[in-house]
Amino acid sequence: MDLPEHVGHYTVERELGAGGMGTVYLARSRGGRTVAVKVARSELAADPHFCARFRAEVEAARRVGGFHTAQVVDADPDAAAPWLATAYIAGPTLSDLLADQGPMDEPALRLLGAALSEALQAIHDCGLVHRDLKPGNIIMADDGPRVLDFGIARALESSRLTSTGAAFGTPGFLAPEQAQGLEVSPAADVFALGAVLVAAAGGKAFGEGTPMGLMYRAVHEQPDLSDVPQGIRPVVAACMAKDPAQRPTPKALLNLFVPSTAPRPTEVVHSPTLPDAGVRPSPAPAPAPPPTPGAATAPGDGGVHSAMTVASLPGTAPRPRKKRRTKLYVAGAVIVLGGAGYGGYEFSDASFPDATHELIVPKTLLGGAYAHDGHSSLTPDGPSDGFFERDTRSFTVTYAATAEARMSETVEIWGEFGRFKFVEAKRDSLMHSSERGDDTVVEPAVTKRVPGADVDFRCEATTKQTLCAWGDANTRAVVTFDPTVTIERAAAETHKIRNDIRRPFAPGS
Repeated sequence: MDLPEHVGHYTVERELGAGGMGTVYLARSRGGRTVAVKVARSELAADPHFCARFRAEVEAARRVGGFHTAQVVDADPDAAAPWLATAYIAGPTLSDLLADQGPMDEPALRLLGAALSEALQAIHDCGLVHRDLKPGNIIMADDGPRVLDFGIARALESSRLTSTGAAFGTPGFLAPEQAQGLEVSPAADVFALGAVLVAAAGGKAFGEGTPMGLMYRAVHEQPDLSDVPQGIRPVVAACMAKDPAQRPTPKALLNLFVPSTAPRPTEVVHSPTLPDAGVRPSPAPAPAPPPTPGAATAPGDGGVHSAMTVASLPGTAPRPRKKRRTKLYVAGAVIVLGGAGYGGYEFSDASFPDATHELIVPKTLLGGAYAHDGHSSLTPDGPSDGFFERDTRSFTVTYAATAEARMSETVEIWGEFGRFKFVEAKRDSLMHSSERGDDTVVEPAVTKRVPGADVDFRCEATTKQTLCAWGDANTRAVVTFDPTVTIERAAAETHKIRNDIRRPFAPGS
């Protein structure tokens, strides 16, 4: 097969591989640096939807740093055949390494999981979702695993070639929502991470079969984790929860795979890439329980009286409210893995924070600047429990601007209230899930601490909205504004809105 002599100003040396997007070449810059250049297929290059998305994804991918990804160094989205150049990472893929050396043991799997969690965190922090994490997209370099092809799959998903509802990605590693062609959030990458670890342990999460069969099982059946060591099986199971909201974030996974108290590997122990001569490091100890959050801040919901409360939480603050709550609850799916604990964490009801606040729905927000639209959406029954949450219910409330203020035409508040662990993870997963359709991130998510606030706000700007989210022991919520609102203004207003819709339980009530 004839190779192109050049791609851009890079001299092509040989083909590295080909895939759904196009062909990857090993090439050199004029100064002699090696790069991997991925060139889009001709039919993709002719698709304006793909080219527009590819351009946006390249700009976002340039911001991904970290030591577990291949840095984007150059690109030309407007070329006749759009291309992307990344630093060339020498080493076998994870799939090749497993074929050559066999399954990994628990210490190696823990370090692999931690390395991939760090990579996904770097990718997600830049507003990207990988969408095709699998052993073939992971290079086992001398200094540890590197994730390739982040962000590019979203360009493929937006093109006409995949606009028929078909899922883009690799069956067997696709999250249920991805296999169904639904909206994809960073939680889909966490699901794929779980499937990768199953493969690294020598298993196949959804067995063998046709692509359609694998996708069907991903949606309707539980993964086969029998090959995964017992010590990390609950963590992998949580990664592969059917509900995206039940999956841990990469940041939470780091504490579960490699606790901060665990002994660190010395010099050149890149366990994922070598088990050597049968010598295995001793397993990392299970994580210690995180400290119980201090002042919890909880919710209720409401109608449209001056400030009608929704419900305080069962088994937490004031017991006399119990009768008011009863009709609000639904049977939610409770996931049970390996007893009452999870990776060393205790999940008894008493280990979750108490509710100290109610959630209310006032008639107006921000001193009359926004008026309630007359409707509050709540889950009709009640509460859903999971590994990291108790008594969870959803809410959506919309306010419209009044004559007093026109910062934003509407303000929408939605999210969940309950009793949460890993509150930052809850906040971040909610915000990522708030992106609308083909929304493009204009300003990547940043953390803001507003003066006087007791929580951090996570905010980003997209082409369709500016949004800020918070997470505390009892609430995770996102507030959306018009896209003309700056991140700084949105953070300040979100702080005020949080104060408007929460109130402490009255003493002795």
